[in-house]
Amino acid sequence: MPSTFTHEFNASAFKGKVSFSTGIFINGQFQDGSDKTTIDVINPTNGKVITSVSEGTAKDVDAAVDAAHTAFETTWGLHAPGTKRSMLMSKLVALMEKHADELAALEALDNGKTFNWARNADVAGSIDCIRYYAGWADKVTGQTQETTEDKLTYTRHEPIGVVGQIIPWNFPLLMMAWKLGPALACGNTIVLKPSEFTPLTAIRMCHLINEAGFPPGVVNVITGYGGSVGNAISSHMKVDKVAFTGSTLVGRKIMEAAAKSNLKNVTLELGGKSPNIIFDDADIEQAVNWAAFGIFWNHGQTCCAGSRIYVQEGIYDEFLKRFTEKTRTLKVGDPFAPDTFQGPQVSEVQFNRIMSYIESGKAAGAKVEVGGERHGSEGYFIKPTIFTNADPSMKIVQEEIFGPVGVVIKFKDEDDVIRQANDTVYGLAAAVFTQNLNRAITTAHRLKAGTAWVNCVNSLNSNVPFGGFKQSGIGRELGEYALSNYTSVKAVHINLGHRM
Repeated sequence: MPSTFTHEFNASAFKGKVSFSTGIFINGQFQDGSDKTTIDVINPTNGKVITSVSEGTAKDVDAAVDAAHTAFETTWGLHAPGTKRSMLMSKLVALMEKHADELAALEALDNGKTFNWARNADVAGSIDCIRYYAGWADKVTGQTQETTEDKLTYTRHEPIGVVGQIIPWNFPLLMMAWKLGPALACGNTIVLKPSEFTPLTAIRMCHLINEAGFPPGVVNVITGYGGSVGNAISSHMKVDKVAFTGSTLVGRKIMEAAAKSNLKNVTLELGGKSPNIIFDDADIEQAVNWAAFGIFWNHGQTCCAGSRIYVQEGIYDEFLKRFTEKTRTLKVGDPFAPDTFQGPQVSEVQFNRIMSYIESGKAAGAKVEVGGERHGSEGYFIKPTIFTNADPSMKIVQEEIFGPVGVVIKFKDEDDVIRQANDTVYGLAAAVFTQNLNRAITTAHRLKAGTAWVNCVNSLNSNVPFGGFKQSGIGRELGEYALSNYTSVKAVHINLGHRM
């Protein structure tokens, strides 16, 4: 039998005992992985083991896919009308609301993000996302096309089938919601792999999915490693579509595996190196506050983080002074403390990766204005870091660091900053700060990015699409646009006249 996770939370933000099975979830049942092995879940604040979860294997993926296929053919797919799917998704929303504090506490515990952000952003956003797609479940419709009086022609948007979903560790619950929402609304069944670093909320959600009354096999969750479980999902001949959020490097591998197997449909939400452009006429105080939020929110572990901060020369010195002062005020520490802004990085691996980028910047001659070192002596904490005097060819300017490290760069005019901002293999998001409406719109349109924010950053809504240009991905998450990732369009031609 799989083990049980039990934890007594005693923080001012959340007090209470949480206990649930930590097995893999197949066909509505929790069980050990086929090899009976486990994965340790580490507390990033101190490097100690929180609990262990069952480790899934390729054999377990086979079982989960079979369960998902059976459910699709018998109790879900075209056998569950949109009204039923909507009702069950709405029940799940109600359960998520009931357990919202618990879910936030689990996010803070195994991810290291602050409880307040987890509760007010991640959990709230996840609830909103599932609720939004519950509203779509009975509204996925086709069209009729006029051809001749002797013919009726129409299209159907049918569920694809068994969908494999692989989600990252930076927003564990939110990314699960982004994936589950449109897939379930369209009638697909799911085999999902959460990150081995942050599996707890995904497992807890399985209990809520059962409680909501979803038929067995509609949602299956396999905890495990990318090289085994992730690869098995990507290359499985009975998985009809795969959706992935994570690094561009892994996205390439998933796309290759999908192509080499059954040429399954692929959507990818990948890395970013987002430019944040601040013009001379911007409200400096607001630009500083948004810039800090843009790069340091979620410990910098955000694909759309505004890590390249371009400031026009007329306000560069004043902006840098205020931005440095603001950064020094950000409290790094206990995720459950009410005044903490930034918790630890998610893992020792990620901590070391970020520190190597910081050392790379120093060695290349960039100047550290603030930060540039670990915070404390325990856990995976890194001080918010700002570099200046960075050459465009440096790794800290070109590569995704995925940590609390930003580079402030001076620019002259619009053409100069557009050239620099677009000088990247990525194209996920960008931000523009100016009080000139024409300049804001013109700049937003010239930036090669899937999202352009004006006088704000990292603003996401369930009904607005999100995704990237270039090597930042394929397809769109959220909004009505995401539904097209989870249906196959069928054209039906009916000869009414019965004549040749």
